[in-house]
Amino acid sequence: MSRLCLSFACLASAAAMGAEKQIRFGTDPTFPPFESRSASGELQGFDIDLGNAICAHLQAKCIWTENTFDGLIPALKARKFDAILSSLSITDERKKSIDFSDKLFNTPAYLVAAKGSALTAAPATLQGKHIGVQQGSVFEVYALKHWRPAGAEVISYPSADAVYADLVAGRLDATLDDATVVTQSLLSRPQGKGFTLIEQVKDEAIFGPGTGIGVRKGDEVTLAQFNQAISAIRADGTYDRLAKKYFNFNIYGD
Repeated sequence: MSRLCLSFACLASAAAMGAEKQIRFGTDPTFPPFESRSASGELQGFDIDLGNAICAHLQAKCIWTENTFDGLIPALKARKFDAILSSLSITDERKKSIDFSDKLFNTPAYLVAAKGSALTAAPATLQGKHIGVQQGSVFEVYALKHWRPAGAEVISYPSADAVYADLVAGRLDATLDDATVVTQSLLSRPQGKGFTLIEQVKDEAIFGPGTGIGVRKGDEVTLAQFNQAISAIRADGTYDRLAKKYFNFNIYGD
């Protein structure tokens, strides 16, 4: 099918005509353990598993489209795919452009710097420091709001991996990132042994209640079907089974 077909009437009609039902998800696979590529090039991660489970519940085929993170919302609005499933935080600012499903999960944001560093999340300690963040992320928004006015130099990168590379190389003093992602992608690896989680930062207006699936404004049918599927996979144990593949804590949050 050329467009998303999720209403029960539409699905029934498509089935009667023998058409294959499809849901096209946009994602940026540079954010393990939520979305990344395996050594063989296959998409993997918790978001990918959740998307496939949602598609299975809705009896549709998942089609995954890669896109840079900061370009996901423009691409969604341009109808390059039907929804965004890429650790996208539910924020008031993003709600101006798109709608969101119910929460998928919630993880904390942390300042990351060298072990033994005197830096903290207090803006005064970051004056004159170089802070790397992923472009288009809530971490960039937080750093620009809280740290740049105090004199920190906030540097935006197209991917988290590029941030980590400059942090390890000494071109950055710190980064702000998802604690789960940075632990797996940097801190647990040999190149990250000299760095640690320094301090959690919080701002409800920026980080929102967690992540969700982004859909185009006004697409109420799609949104309702996604919410119904999310509720179903949480109720039948699928969500918890998938989460245990990646996490030893409650990833859903409060």
